[in-house]
Amino acid sequence: MRLAPYLQLIAVAVLVSGTSPAVAQNMPLPSGTNIPVPKSADTPPSMQNPNFQSPAPRSPATRSPGTGQVTAGGTLPRTAGQEHRVYDLRPYTGYLTRHDRPEQAIIDWVLRETGSDVWFTEPFGFMNASRDSLSVYHTSEMHQVIAGVVDRFVAGEKDPQVMHLRVMTVGNPNWRSRAHALMQHVTVDSPGVQAWLLSKENAALVLNMLRQRTDTREVQDLNLVTHNGQTEKLASTRGRNYVRNVRPAPAGWPPYEPETGEVEEGYRLSISPLLSTDNSVIDCVIKAEIDQVDRLNPVDLELPLPNSQIHRTRIDVPQVVSWRLHERFRWPSDMVLLLSCGVVASPERPPSSVPLLNMNMFTGTTAGRADALMFIEFRGRASDNLGTSTVAPQVATQPGAPNRGRY
Repeated sequence: MRLAPYLQLIAVAVLVSGTSPAVAQNMPLPSGTNIPVPKSADTPPSMQNPNFQSPAPRSPATRSPGTGQVTAGGTLPRTAGQEHRVYDLRPYTGYLTRHDRPEQAIIDWVLRETGSDVWFTEPFGFMNASRDSLSVYHTSEMHQVIAGVVDRFVAGEKDPQVMHLRVMTVGNPNWRSRAHALMQHVTVDSPGVQAWLLSKENAALVLNMLRQRTDTREVQDLNLVTHNGQTEKLASTRGRNYVRNVRPAPAGWPPYEPETGEVEEGYRLSISPLLSTDNSVIDCVIKAEIDQVDRLNPVDLELPLPNSQIHRTRIDVPQVVSWRLHERFRWPSDMVLLLSCGVVASPERPPSSVPLLNMNMFTGTTAGRADALMFIEFRGRASDNLGTSTVAPQVATQPGAPNRGRY
């Protein structure tokens, strides 16, 4: 009996079942015999594919920038002598326990002083704030500016302060002829806006002149209580309905129904005052928005009916007059700032008691138009003005989330 072929088959079976390659490679095999190689998890890649080569490990720092990988390691650049400083904000934020993220006001005022471009261009720098501290990495010149802003918060007034606001409308701008000598003109960047500084005595004289006119109306007179540097808002708006579209009716006759819309008209005002450390100078960012529906322009529509008739209806196209102000002012805190928006949409348009009698041609005014005036006066601590030892800041009506996109 020839046992050689059987011994060769037994050798192949032993190899497949786990015999080491070192032993199996010495056994002669019949020509044409294919030995299956196991694909287990313990088999190294070199055994699975003879042509496989393991790639060399690559460090993230050596990867191409186009792959989206960020290089690791390195130090912060100091090409312009940048340095890192941490400013303690607790002397200011510790008093504002009822405010959410009071440090945001400091960031806003820093950006108003430095601008936003310096934080995204050369030289490299960054700024980060928490409730307790402000971390800044930039040049020494930039740190001087930031330290001046931070000092106005941490070393300035901690108690609530009173800003008195008075909004008035005058039908004719000729009030300036009598008040011009009592006012000091201030340059304003916003087109159509004028500003003056008045002593408190002259401001009282101008107010008395305006109240003697028949075309003067006081829209708002209030004490706005706010902490130093924080932003407070107030608004007075009302909705005006109109027919904006005609759509098919699901049932009934006629087979069309009106679709109504609403336009809000009125005014929105936000104010952010920041005092100097000695309370002698006040910086104030004022943002005002006035919207008014001047008229509703009618448009007649002719819609087909199933009985070959015509259904006539009307829609309205609102004609809205808007005015915007976003300006920063600086003036001595013992004076009064007077702003004139020019002859714009009146923030409060009173209805005419006799609609058929139009006196505009005799008074020189335009329906829905007025010279909007705003008196802004700093009156000091709220405890001194309102007769209480502790006064919580008044949060005015906020129609929407604060928009910090512009500084």
